[in-house]
Amino acid sequence: MAEILPLVEARLRSALGEPDARADVTFLGTDRIQVLRFLDGDIVRYATLGMSGAPMADPTSPLADPVKGPRAELILSVRGGIADTDQVLRPLAVLAASPQVEGLIVAPGASLDLGEPLWTGAPFTSVLVAEPGGLVEDLELDEPMDPVRFLPLLPMTHNEAAWKRVRGAQELQERWLTHGTDLRDPLRTSVPLD
Repeated sequence: MAEILPLVEARLRSALGEPDARADVTFLGTDRIQVLRFLDGDIVRYATLGMSGAPMADPTSPLADPVKGPRAELILSVRGGIADTDQVLRPLAVLAASPQVEGLIVAPGASLDLGEPLWTGAPFTSVLVAEPGGLVEDLELDEPMDPVRFLPLLPMTHNEAAWKRVRGAQELQERWLTHGTDLRDPLRTSVPLD
């Protein structure tokens, strides 16, 4: 883990610039998770650092491989100055710790539910994990380790999350696209789902 995380942070810095703030969060029985904040004009990006230190393990496997397996970090982008989105630091760390705590494999198309708002007053309690590669390129690691993937998180309202469970991630993303939904708006309402 110690040798991977500096490479991950270097990749984040090369893609997003210098972080203007960082927070450390530690949960009992887990490795430390950091959340870095990057400013890009009116966009605020939060990126986890620490989730990729160990590969995610299949929860049905009796033994976790300490080397092979998917690795990821999470990135959330929102418009700044509209809501107190800095409160998302702990919820993001909770999501990043979920592979260690719950044995989850976080992959594109998955929903991650916190059961509480991402920040005070947020209409979102869950996120959709989107495809990587757009904002931050995958970080290749030495064989036999899998690359680190930087997974964007798209906040979902309660209704969108329920609709996604029935119709799937692809249909929800198409619905957002059709309606021109600004997924970075921290106060947006649910997309029309009828």
